[in-house]
Order: sequence, then C-alpha cells, then structure tokens
Amino acid sequence: MLPKLAFEKMKIRTASLGEQSSIPDLLGEVIQQNRLEFRLDEDDEIYERYGRRANAYPYRQYNSYKRELSEKEIQTAVLENEYLRAVFLPEYGGRLWQLLDKKADRNLLYTNDVIQFSNLAVRNAWFSGGVEWNIGVIGHTPLTTEPLYTAQTKLENGVPVLRMYEYERIRGVIYQMDFWLEEDNGFLNCRMRITNESDKVLPMYWWSNIAVEEYENGRVIVPAKEAFTFMGDTVVKTFLPVVDGIDITDYKKIENSVDYFFEIAEKSPKYIANIDETGYGLLHISTGRLKSRKLFSWGNNDASDRWQEFLTDKAGRYIEIQAGLAKTQYGCLPMAPHTAWEWMERYGAVQISSKLLHQSHQERAAQFTDELCIGSAWDAMEQKLADTKDMAKSRAALVFAGSGYGALTKQGRMTKHLEFIVQEESLEKWKQFFDTSILHCLGPSQRPDEFLIDETNLAFLAETMKGVNRENWYAHYHMGLGYFAKGEYKKAKKALKKSLSLADNPWAYHALSCVYFVQHKMARAAEYIIKGMEMRPLDVSYLKEGCRILFQCGEDEALCNIYEALDVKQQSVSKIRFYYISSLHRLGRDKEAFELLEENGGFEIEDIREGEDSVAQLWSALYRSLYGRDGEVPHRYNFKAY
Repeated sequence: MLPKLAFEKMKIRTASLGEQSSIPDLLGEVIQQNRLEFRLDEDDEIYERYGRRANAYPYRQYNSYKRELSEKEIQTAVLENEYLRAVFLPEYGGRLWQLLDKKADRNLLYTNDVIQFSNLAVRNAWFSGGVEWNIGVIGHTPLTTEPLYTAQTKLENGVPVLRMYEYERIRGVIYQMDFWLEEDNGFLNCRMRITNESDKVLPMYWWSNIAVEEYENGRVIVPAKEAFTFMGDTVVKTFLPVVDGIDITDYKKIENSVDYFFEIAEKSPKYIANIDETGYGLLHISTGRLKSRKLFSWGNNDASDRWQEFLTDKAGRYIEIQAGLAKTQYGCLPMAPHTAWEWMERYGAVQISSKLLHQSHQERAAQFTDELCIGSAWDAMEQKLADTKDMAKSRAALVFAGSGYGALTKQGRMTKHLEFIVQEESLEKWKQFFDTSILHCLGPSQRPDEFLIDETNLAFLAETMKGVNRENWYAHYHMGLGYFAKGEYKKAKKALKKSLSLADNPWAYHALSCVYFVQHKMARAAEYIIKGMEMRPLDVSYLKEGCRILFQCGEDEALCNIYEALDVKQQSVSKIRFYYISSLHRLGRDKEAFELLEENGGFEIEDIREGEDSVAQLWSALYRSLYGRDGEVPHRYNFKAY
C-alpha cells in the first residue's frame, strides 16, 4: 500500500475551551521546575534556570473552560500505509493523537477518550494523550490548544508529507514539523526544524511529550546509567535503575509523581521504549540533537489516582516518555543567532523476547540495542535528515491556516518558504500601526485585542508617543505592558498612570496592580485591582485574577465584600468561590467555609494547578478547627501527587 495523506473529521467528546482571558498573563502560573534548587557536579552542564520565564506574556491565559463534555467534530490529518495509521490534530497544537499498529491492531500511544482541559500548561489549559510538541519555554507549550498552519508536500519519490508550522511569540522563532510514512516501513518519520532568524542568542526548549499506556508489568528501556531527578525541592543525579529502593524502569512501582531525566552517553543511540510484559511496545528513536529522554509517572497512590481520573473519562492510566534538546527541563539551551536546528524522530512498534525483560537494566538496554540493530538505524536517520533538507526548505500547499503573528515578522532565507496569513481584524490594526506609526484606540471599556509590544518593538512605540500617540490611552497602556515584560517597573508604572489619566480603564488598573505586586507593595496592589474588578463585575477571567491577587495580598475582607456583591453566576465559578471560602477561613468563619466547601457533595476546582494541594490543605484546616482532630482528606480533594 502506497502511503496516503488525508484530511478527515473526527467526533470526540470535548470540553469547551472558552474564550481567552481579557488580560495578559503578567504574574504567570506556577511551574514546578522553576522552584527547584540544584546539587549537581561541575561537569553536568544542565543550564539550570537558564531561560526561565515568570509569565507567558504576550499570550493570554485559557482559564475559562468547563468540565462538561459534548460531542464535537474536529479536524484531523491522517497518514497511512500498510503498517501504520497516524492521526494528528492540527487544531490542537498539531498533536499526534493516535498511532495505530495495523498489523497488531494496537494503538502504540495513549489516546484519551475525551479532550478534557486541566491547568497544566503555561497558559493554563492542557489535555492528556498522544504526542505533544513543546517549544519555547519550560512547561507545556503556549500552543498546545492552538491551531497550527497545516500544509502538504511530497518527497522526491512522490511520498506525501504532512507539514505543520507556527510562529512562537515568546522566543520569536518559527518551528516546522514534517511527517511522512514510507511504503515499506513501519515507522513514522518526523523531521523537525527550529529557526532563530534574529541577531540574538535565544534560550530554546523542545520536548516531545509522548503519552503511552501504563502497562501492568511494563518496562521502560533506555540506554542510560544515570538520571537527573528531584528529591524534595532539590535536583540530584542518581544511578539507575534502583532509586530509593525501587527499580524505576518498572514504573508501576513508582509511588509518587516524579520525573527521571536519563543521561544518554554522547555516542550512544538516542532512544526510549515502553514495552509490555510480552515484549511488545513503542520505540522512539531520534538523531543526535534530540539527545535526552525522560520518564514521567503520576505515581501510584490516592492522589495519583485522582489526577488520572481528573484528566480522562474511561481511557485509564498513562505515563509519559519524552525526548528533549537539553539534558533536563530545568533550563533551556542557548541557540545562536541566524541558526536552524534540525533533527529526526521516528515512532514505531517493536517486538522483543519477553525474556529480555527479566535481565538487568544495563543488560536489557544493551541487548535491546543489538537485537533491533538500533545503532545502524540511528546512523541511517542522520543520513535521511541530510537527504530531506531540500524538501524541508521547499514550499508546501497550504490546507489550514494558523495565527497571523508570523506574518507580522520579517522572514529571512531560512523561513521564506513558509506562508503566513493575517486573518484577524485586530492584527490588521496592529499591522497598520507598524506601517503608519498610528496605534488604534479602543474605548476604555472594550476588551483589549492583541498584546504585541515586547523588547523588539518597545522603542518604536516609545518614539511614536512623542507625536501621533501622545494622547492615546491605549498606547500608554501597551507601553506599560512592554516595560513590565522587561522588568522596568518604574517606567511601567509611569506609563500606566498616564494611561489612567487619559482614560479611566480597568486594564491599566490590573497592570498597575501587578507592578505593585511584584514590588511587594501589597496594599497598593490590592487598591488598584479592586478598582479594576469594580469596573468588570461580569468578566470571569478578570475576576479570577483579581481574587488571586487579593488573596495573595492578604486582603480577605475586601475579597469577601467583592464576592458577596457578585451575581450568582460569577459566584459559582469554582476558582472564585475557592478564594472566597479560603478568605472566610482566614477570617475565622470556619463553619460557614466548611459548609460551602462540602455543599452539594463536595467542591471541585475546574482549573486546579498541577502540584497544587490547596483544597486538601483547606479541608484539613477546617476539619481540624471544627472537630478538634485531624481527618482523612477525601479522595475528591486529594491532588498531592508530588
């Protein structure tokens, strides 16, 4: 069977993503990797903390989704040959959703039975399953729920190639992914390309996040003797496979949620496999640039079970095997100016003798490598990468468009073959600004459109403020955001106050509140966000952020007063309600707080953050206050998997 590429519709129960937040992400989500300390050797070179970000600006958050599911028809791109059927989701970050081994009639990936959003990504909303392509910043990519540009082209022999690409706004880079199957081969080919066309060294990050079934008696096979992991709040290096008395390659024995970043020797083939007790499973192998591999497990305890239930309906449990550019996810790599990074990844089924699973970890990896001739396959991939370079830099026929941001950047010789289109009316207005220096001015109550001011164009905007934009409140607001993003808080404050002097607006109030918050001036932060919240009583995303700021500022009475004045619909939003209940507790109104927490069979935060156990802590404190003893945290509140 000749390989085919088709564009089809698929029905799946899906949660509503909701609209993006009305305000930019300035204070950010909690990223677990950013809170760790390090105890490593002088030659480990993991670029700890390099490229960390406090927020996802200029992106907005997706924080208004619900947990209700309804059947939805979504777009797919399907590659198929005699051996494999690979299903991609162009509308959701280009995710590889399913990889069906047609000979064995088995899915090599963990494919969720729903698209259920949860707060795990840098922009909040994330869903489990398939292979997620993570670029740019530490954490799940800003583009994980966004449509990508999708196009089609061919190899020299006529084999169809699926291309997906997009412009990543934080780093200002374009990335491109080319996928194809071959006529006589059971592996999916993935040719990846990141380009830095700027004149600056950029922190760069890439991890292919592969969700696979958590097999009973399954094993991870990887050619590594050591791994980086965290113990408590500290990153350490440990020998494999036994860590704290547990063989971590036997992943069902892992108790708590944890990452293991495997250090693979420079000259060793770069691969990882998830194998069931019969010796069958998925092999992921790549060329040398994608040098690292990782195992993530939710663990096996009550909180781990709760998370796995929370992310799906009936699809069951999964683990993640991942592949990245850097040794760990604790830092980015420096990417030189005017540079393209390219590599190949391949995904396919393997079958080995089940006896191999009973060997030691090191023997298993060595024999696995030999039995499957992985060394020679690895060399062949490097050649395939070189042979397809011309294809990767050729134009492709556009099928679906992504965002218009790439069209507002200056493309050079490395990306000129990629087509970007401005479809958004708001981006057309911004394009006019860059062409004419005149920034459009919204009404103060209107929701801001795009956030495009960063260090690359802040000086240009500042220059226009001397003339045509001098009295434009909206221009001064964006000036303030640009200075905030650079950490120049004094200048940000001046610009935002000027914006307010020209037009009383909730957007500058929010940004000013964030300025004072990061300066630890909590009373002023609360003062400004209260003014903004009073102007946006129906804006859920604004209210959520406002309640978060007030709670972290310790302004419990103010938070309660605002909550009690809200409409019932806004009061019912789980995160807003949680902050209210928590403030009631801090004010000593424990009986009232506990009754609200337990109302209607128990409380559930729709967008509880990964690693967050605040609900369990609140329940425990209230129970202890009311009953004079410790209680066992109910399963529904137990998210403390770490």
